Amino acid sequence: MHHSALGPIGQQMFFIVLGIIAAFVIQYIPSYWVRFGGYILLGISTLLVYSTIIPGNPLVVTINGAARWVRIAGITFQPSELAKLSLIIVVADQLARIRSEEDKQKYFYRTLIISAVVMLPVMASNLSTAVLIGLIIFCLWILARIPWKYTLSIVGIAVLALVLGYCIVEFGFVRPKRAMHGPFKRATTWVSRIDRHFEHDDGSKYVLTDDNIQEVYSSVAIARGGTTPLGVLPGNSKERDYLPLAFADYIFAIIVEESGVIGAGFLIFLYLAILFRACNVSSRYSDMPAMLMTMGLALMITCQALISMLVAVGLGPVTGQPLPLISRGGTSVLITSVYFGIMMGVSREQKELRERVQETKAESEEDAPIVTLE
Repeated sequence: MHHSALGPIGQQMFFIVLGIIAAFVIQYIPSYWVRFGGYILLGISTLLVYSTIIPGNPLVVTINGAARWVRIAGITFQPSELAKLSLIIVVADQLARIRSEEDKQKYFYRTLIISAVVMLPVMASNLSTAVLIGLIIFCLWILARIPWKYTLSIVGIAVLALVLGYCIVEFGFVRPKRAMHGPFKRATTWVSRIDRHFEHDDGSKYVLTDDNIQEVYSSVAIARGGTTPLGVLPGNSKERDYLPLAFADYIFAIIVEESGVIGAGFLIFLYLAILFRACNVSSRYSDMPAMLMTMGLALMITCQALISMLVAVGLGPVTGQPLPLISRGGTSVLITSVYFGIMMGVSREQKELRERVQETKAESEEDAPIVTLE
């Protein structure tokens, strides 16, 4: 069977066009329906995420040793992507209900429990995604002015749990070379990647193996792109033929190779511009749900992009974070497009609200009686 080289490109373009249509349609959905739908989607996505840790589940698809995908009606997708979107919507809605100091404690623990329930199964197959979700929830707590004693205590507990888990896996399974079973069997992979990233640079990490093949070829691509400010120019990449899954998690390395520091810097600027634009417009929003939802979605896009790029250039251990709207993957493209649709819809509503307020104020000033002093 012969496959066209343009097939993957056509498929990705299809998802991008579909994402543009989805973003255009979603921006006209009222935000209260988005918040209501977030709760429904959170329930469905949580059940799907938990289904990925059920042994022998026929719906689960394992790719590259990770059981992150679910196939329903012939469609394969990552339920964790749906969980990220819905969790941000629900947490933003919950934190927006804070009206007093007592409410801060109440909704802090409520959002903590909701987040923990969703993050636990996500962590079993994709630790980096769970950490990313935790980072965004932490930022939302800060924006909602949750007291530091609550947020920092959770950060401390989380860091302690991760360090303890690392030590257990490192000394109990990785070094004795024992296999790990159960929902967290991929923990040995995470620890091995962390060890490999921080190991002493004696040259051994550049010896090509099945474990470090992505890192080695990614480093070569970065080095080739750094020879000139414009890289080797688009279409002249050599490492894309050797770097496994170059179109997915390590696409940024190929971008650096083909466009150099100028192209990479421009891409970083675009992602940061999304966050800065969200900060600018949300600062003028008149209600808390709109601000929290917009900032949560913008932070998710930007932070995911930065993590993906840091990993590609060797500044972080290997993760499975795609580059939003660029890495190949239908689920990621569509969900990111939904992010933009929701943010545009919230912005449109807030603009209309400000215009109505200004019109009402102008009408009240016109109807006000004129008082003259004699």
